[in-house]
Amino acid sequence: MILAMVLFSYLLGGIPVGFLLAKQVRGIDIREHGSRNIGATNVGRVIGWKYGIIALFLDALKGAIPVVLASYIESPYSLTTTEILLGSVAILGHTFTPFLHFKGGKGVATALGVYMTLVPIVTVCAVVIFFIVYKISGFVSLGSILATLSMPLWYFGTTKFIPDSEYQPIIFFVLVATFFLISYSHRENIKRLVLGKELRAT
Repeated sequence: MILAMVLFSYLLGGIPVGFLLAKQVRGIDIREHGSRNIGATNVGRVIGWKYGIIALFLDALKGAIPVVLASYIESPYSLTTTEILLGSVAILGHTFTPFLHFKGGKGVATALGVYMTLVPIVTVCAVVIFFIVYKISGFVSLGSILATLSMPLWYFGTTKFIPDSEYQPIIFFVLVATFFLISYSHRENIKRLVLGKELRAT
């Protein structure tokens, strides 16, 4: 059952929502336009922000569903470990989708769905950081990277200072790992930011 759910989570995460939306709405390959990424930001930039929001929601849903389903399956691991396993696999599926030669999105929206389900307070705090950085800089990529960086810090702080909150090292570890994965998937964006050539979300 757990192996079947891991496969399901990976394939679900791998559904290239942005690519399919662009094909359906405009008949184009989103990988040939804008930043050439299949994520929600590029979808919004190329075919309209209404569709970018739809892509964001559906990509987040791909991360939330496996975490929710973890409660209903038989697993040899603890519930938290199972949730993290399935959620992480969904993020990897989005980033390395088997449907597009293992070249997918940045993983941010799917991670948002995973962590909004797993650690909602931490995720809301990170979303606030994202909007502050985005409002000041105009760069979605920078906001995403710094928001993801803030999550282990928010998690550590909230579990230490909010009563009845339990600190779990595995969650802290996976939040740090997610930051490195998101940073890796944004490596070209980071280069463009350093060179002053990054695209703003307009």
